[in-house]
Amino acid sequence: MEMSLLLSFLGAAVLLTLMPGPDNLFVLAQSISQNKQAGLATSLGLCSGLLVHITAAAVGISAILYQSSLAFSIVKYLGAAYLLYMAYQAFRERASTSTIKNQQSRSYSSLYRKGIVMNILNPKVSLFFLALLPQFIDQNASYPALQMVLLGGIFILQALLIFSGISLFAGKLSTFVSRNEKASRRINLLKGTLLAVIGIQIAFSEK
Repeated sequence: MEMSLLLSFLGAAVLLTLMPGPDNLFVLAQSISQNKQAGLATSLGLCSGLLVHITAAAVGISAILYQSSLAFSIVKYLGAAYLLYMAYQAFRERASTSTIKNQQSRSYSSLYRKGIVMNILNPKVSLFFLALLPQFIDQNASYPALQMVLLGGIFILQALLIFSGISLFAGKLSTFVSRNEKASRRINLLKGTLLAVIGIQIAFSEK
């Protein structure tokens, strides 16, 4: 695969990752409401979920999902329901300093798993890779599936770097939030609203 093709893909991947979307907004919310470690754990989970979508695109499962309206709808509504459930949990959290400390003591493995589930249950990610990766495949080279896996790996690495940067930046605000009860109340409200909006958007989105 030519270097120019790889660089073109990397540029497109960075621009797409920086665009506001469910993943980076979720990382932002977790980092502010808890700490940078929570954001990093969430980032690792989201990027682990990308492995499933990339594999699906490489073997053609994403094409089946795209062609089956029923399969697409099932995954879409499961993802929306999961996000709305997390929004419900965020709204129930009491806005106090003790609550913030309890949030920070949560198992980061739990946030990692949440990131995986959230990413896997977003069918648009599979369709995104199905549409994007073939555009950068070298038609003169062999093994297109391996090329897609390579491109997918590049996408994951740059996404992890960007998500980590968001976590580190937003994590600095968590110290202020943990000391300010009014701010913590607003952050919980913002996180719940954000998750609810993303869930509703996914539920009512079309292919």
